[in-house]
Amino acid sequence: MEKTVVEITIVGRDHEGVVAGFTNFIFQNGGNIEKINQNVIKSLFGMYLEASFTRKIDTVKFNQEAEKLAKSLRMEVSIHYEVSKRKRVAVMVTKEPHCLEAILDARAKNQLRGEITVIIGTENTLSKLAKKAKIPFVLVSEKEQSGAEEKIILISKKYNVDLIVLARYMRILSPNFVWRYPNRIINIHPSLLPAFPGAFAYVQAYERGAKIVGCTAHYVTEDLDQGPIIFQDAFAIDEDETLESLKRKGQRLEARTLLEAVKMHLDGRLEVYWGKVHVKPRRSK
Repeated sequence: MEKTVVEITIVGRDHEGVVAGFTNFIFQNGGNIEKINQNVIKSLFGMYLEASFTRKIDTVKFNQEAEKLAKSLRMEVSIHYEVSKRKRVAVMVTKEPHCLEAILDARAKNQLRGEITVIIGTENTLSKLAKKAKIPFVLVSEKEQSGAEEKIILISKKYNVDLIVLARYMRILSPNFVWRYPNRIINIHPSLLPAFPGAFAYVQAYERGAKIVGCTAHYVTEDLDQGPIIFQDAFAIDEDETLESLKRKGQRLEARTLLEAVKMHLDGRLEVYWGKVHVKPRRSK
């Protein structure tokens, strides 16, 4: 019988009984725990639990019981079912258009095995692109990041999001947010990580006289720019390169690299274990 895989994330203030409560919940429902990971940062507890079931699950009842358990433990729970359907994607942006344009172009050409359900922006700069593509655009302009993330969580639940793509979203996501979407947030960074982390990678590369510049698409973790690497690409720097020409070339490469990583995720070709992304062969059509 085919397995049903359920991903559960639990976030809240750290205290005893949470791990035992949810592992027992899985066993009582006839499930087998495949993966479990826990983190504690400044009294904030996060747990990711992946369980498999060989029987059919009543998802409504399962969700209600999990919510009841989480409430009794004073925690928040999110449940994601891995089923063979087109994944629903949220794209998060600030003001640079190149990555969003590449994703929307691929969508228009029917090159994505997923559905872009919402675009979330920290400002209105790219709302016209969303309108032209007939995709809902939601402005989340709160300066205080915890308040912004609360809104984004609600938006993601409303649109039943499976994957979040950071298309040059220029804010740092907190562990409270990241832990809710393990290996389901993809970011593009303008350097070949682990070199030149942070927001000014092109400036660092130019000032250091780098001979090759590239970019990295990676899953987001609580450690800035340290998540599992999905895909990388690079180009050589010309002798007469300026900082501006370097940025233009880099932005074109960013768009292609992020798009390739998104395609691989939506094609179901990526597996993460021991902190490393393993890529499955491309499926034949």
